[in-house]
Amino acid sequence: MKHLLLSSVIAWVLGTTLVQPVLAQSTERVPALREKVYSQLARAQQEAEDNGVQAGLAALKSVEERADSMNSYERAMLWNFYGYTYYDNEQVDKAIEYFDKVVQESPIPESLKKSTLFSLAQLSLTQGNFEETLSYLDSWEKVANADELNKAWVLKAQALYQAEQFAEALPFIEKAIAAADKEDKAPQENWLILARAIHYELKQTEQVAAVLERLVKLYSKPEYWLQLAGVFGQLDQTKKQLAVLEAANQQGFINTPGELRNLAQVYYINQLPYKAAKTMQEGFDADKIETNLANRKFYAQSLMQAREYQQALDAYLWADEVSEDGEMLAQAAHVALNLDENERATTLAKKALDKGEVRNEGNLWLLQGMAAVNQREYKQAVESFEKAIEFPESKAAAQQWQRYAKSQVDYQARVNETAMN
Repeated sequence: MKHLLLSSVIAWVLGTTLVQPVLAQSTERVPALREKVYSQLARAQQEAEDNGVQAGLAALKSVEERADSMNSYERAMLWNFYGYTYYDNEQVDKAIEYFDKVVQESPIPESLKKSTLFSLAQLSLTQGNFEETLSYLDSWEKVANADELNKAWVLKAQALYQAEQFAEALPFIEKAIAAADKEDKAPQENWLILARAIHYELKQTEQVAAVLERLVKLYSKPEYWLQLAGVFGQLDQTKKQLAVLEAANQQGFINTPGELRNLAQVYYINQLPYKAAKTMQEGFDADKIETNLANRKFYAQSLMQAREYQQALDAYLWADEVSEDGEMLAQAAHVALNLDENERATTLAKKALDKGEVRNEGNLWLLQGMAAVNQREYKQAVESFEKAIEFPESKAAAQQWQRYAKSQVDYQARVNETAMN
């Protein structure tokens, strides 16, 4: 006889743990399955295999006509054959109907009742019949061995999770995991995945992190490392986030553009801008990070924060190549001023203004005035500061610098006048 194959569900429920006393077993005597009846059922199954499902069902119907003369065990086997036949034909609702008839017969072998109840629970879960799943599992627990009960807890948790009863699902999966821990056994991977999903739905972010830490330790898959890093980020535990990402990177788990960009950002957040820039550069060189404006700009900002001013200047100019406004040129102008490249700073500021759409036009005029002061071109500085005063964001600073520039103009005039006399 074919076995019921429900691999996608069974994956949730494998594993045993002794956590409760064995429940009392029925001592009711089970009648024998007569050879004549079994042979008829076997022939019906053979008919289904040779000539198709409908032929098999017709043969079973012929056997069913004598159901009144059968004992409870024989009828249970008849319904069992019906159930498997319908299941093999992917008629799950009909399979459930007949498997349910199996457990309604009494007395039958306890092993048959137990296996059928669990199959009913699994099938009901696949059909989205969550209340029926829980009911069958309650009945199954009454005949199950103590070391099997964690299978029911996991399946109950799965049913309640799919029914969006997350708070009710949590205790069952936690019982199964705790039972495995008590036996010094690793909880199954899918159990931990289910626990993580439930905690996530309950917005229990710290518990999500704890479960992911176990998944990383026990099953070390790339997605678990990256998910754990993401959760630490949500918790503002950026040092832990960085440690996890660095460990993942060392294992070769960080490869996609988004993953590399995220690693660079976490370096930046943790005040490691040079490592952020290096990660971006490596990504560019390996064609793993797109050289779009946002990435070029972040690369330049990282170099600026790392005080690698010459590289930052080059990076801002590189970013300007794909920018439609003058903002990258404006940033480059400020870096040039920091490098004491005053003529270049002035040129870049003018180019930024010509290109347009800069966020802070007044500061570019202020910058030109400061560059002129550095070059002792005080009259030019006064004119630039006059322009900067027209903008609220730069007015106060420009007025201070202009007073200084004017004083230098006046001083030079006095010196020249004295020299002439």
